[in-house]
Amino acid sequence: MSLIGIRGRVQWPVIAPVIALLTLAITWFRHDHGAVLAVVAVALVGGIVAAVHHAEVVAHKVGEPFGSLMLAVAVTVIEVGLIVMLMTSGGKGAGSYARDTVFAAVMITLNGIVGLSLLVGGLKHRLVSFNASGTGSAVATVITLAGVTLVLPSFTTSAEGREYSPSQLAFAAVASLALYAAFVFTQTIRHRDFFLPVASDERGRVTGLLDLDADGHADPPAARQAWISFSLLLVALLAVVGLAKVLSPTIEDVVQELGLPYAVVGVVIALFVLAPESIAAVRNAVRDRVQNSLNLAYGSAMASIGLTIPTVAVAMIWLPGPLELGLEPTQMVLFALTVVVTAFTMSQGRAYALQGVVHLVLLAAFLFLSVQP
Repeated sequence: MSLIGIRGRVQWPVIAPVIALLTLAITWFRHDHGAVLAVVAVALVGGIVAAVHHAEVVAHKVGEPFGSLMLAVAVTVIEVGLIVMLMTSGGKGAGSYARDTVFAAVMITLNGIVGLSLLVGGLKHRLVSFNASGTGSAVATVITLAGVTLVLPSFTTSAEGREYSPSQLAFAAVASLALYAAFVFTQTIRHRDFFLPVASDERGRVTGLLDLDADGHADPPAARQAWISFSLLLVALLAVVGLAKVLSPTIEDVVQELGLPYAVVGVVIALFVLAPESIAAVRNAVRDRVQNSLNLAYGSAMASIGLTIPTVAVAMIWLPGPLELGLEPTQMVLFALTVVVTAFTMSQGRAYALQGVVHLVLLAAFLFLSVQP
């Protein structure tokens, strides 16, 4: 879609980031009134949607699997900004914001985005197919990242509670970055064909790569439009992070007034940020490109861990208070169930609607138990 309408009028993807940035500048020092906070919330939503739109434009230009990677990283930058801003605001649950948000992102991507994609794709096409080799390596990477950063802190003894000692946190941060970088290299350079959409027969068996040149979809945008979108993406991300800082006390106050656990704040952040990406994944599933949907889901989970944990680890140099990364027992059980179900789902390279329902039930259990632990 062009950024300029057929009659020369500027379209919403151009206006939304600018409005979001102006709203940030106007409300940064005075945002106590309810009406002002409502405007901030609307501008924040517009900034997030615009950021994802421009990321998709750039992604369409660079192609797959670079497109899914671009969108996943853009969404993760928003998520990291929200986490750090909430942690700097302090509060009773600030030490566990990173864990709760990252774990929520993992559960939403592995069960929500994957479940919706398989359900929609299975209902429309009966069977959906994907490359089990590429997807399997993505799942293994996500499990390892989550195990090192979220599970092990509950069992180490160098620090009290579910925390890493400074040296352990540094190791986890470096290991996360190294593993994420290794996967990106594999996905985009070494074995790129393992992450491209596949063609299949009537039984869902993979027969080769999908012909991307004769799919009837829009051509990639021109270089100028891609660069404009990239610039507006940076503007939108800056505005989103700043507006999140303005709105963060309100999110905490609402959760506190409703008597909900502090972990709900992390769930709200993850749901908020990943909603547009979920829509993109479902659109791919409708077009029988579930491989792209899975690239988005697992790429987002990896980026959420592999980029958030190192960023938070560096931020802890000046942030006060503890950093609780280890999962609670209920969270570990849900994660273990997700790992087992995901292994069965992805092992054959094809799936149908029932498997999507199974993943969505796990997501529903996670959301319910977050509110009623």
